[in-house]
Amino acid sequence: MKLIRVFVLTFLTLVLLPGHGIGQVNVKDSALSVSMFYPTYGFSMPGGDMAKRFGFSHQLGAGYMYKASNGWSISLEGNFIFRDGIKNPGSILSGIATSDGFIIGEGGLFANVTLLERGFTAWAKVGKLFPLAWSNRNSGLLLQLGGGMLQHKIRIEDASNTAPQLKGLYKKGYDHLCNGPALSEFIGYQYLGNSRKINFFAGLEFVQAYTFSRRSYYFNEMTRPNEKRIDLLSSLKVGWYLPLYKKTRQKFFYY
Repeated sequence: MKLIRVFVLTFLTLVLLPGHGIGQVNVKDSALSVSMFYPTYGFSMPGGDMAKRFGFSHQLGAGYMYKASNGWSISLEGNFIFRDGIKNPGSILSGIATSDGFIIGEGGLFANVTLLERGFTAWAKVGKLFPLAWSNRNSGLLLQLGGGMLQHKIRIEDASNTAPQLKGLYKKGYDHLCNGPALSEFIGYQYLGNSRKINFFAGLEFVQAYTFSRRSYYFNEMTRPNEKRIDLLSSLKVGWYLPLYKKTRQKFFYY
């Protein structure tokens, strides 16, 4: 996918670039205050109402963290959710499909229609680092609690662009767009290497979202939706820190 190629290229570019603002900081000397940008990847399993519509999905995201010397941190983060295919695709467009599940487009030909999962999360997080060794007080167990929102929908792609039933506003009657406030919890390991070259985190993230349907009418069900949903996501999540260390001041003594 083009999105994955762009993400990987950006990640490699950032990692291979010389570190900005890195002076003579020695990470192992003490607990540091440091700003960090990071790309992230997650492999997610849905739960609750979300599991009725979608299966396993992927997340690509990016964020910013400020870690204080006392171990507390604040973060801002966004993630794009995607997956090819959904559960029970035939039930979404059955009202305009043939008995075999095909959509008849212009000219009497079958349209090439694909259903995908798309969504995103946006977070503000607070965290606490618990060092596991005195040799590096900037690495250890990382706990985070976040608040934000989750949105997801069914993306309907007509590759042939021949199905008038799925053009413009008609498509919104089938995409089941939902969003709402969400909470997240993360538990994992954070590592800031003493050499400043290897900096990452890895762990588990759990999301609970209280979402609502944002469409006024579902064409296939011929109803006005009044969904109050509980959508859950459990993710294995990894990220690569790009820390911006401050330069240390050199002290000179004159005799």
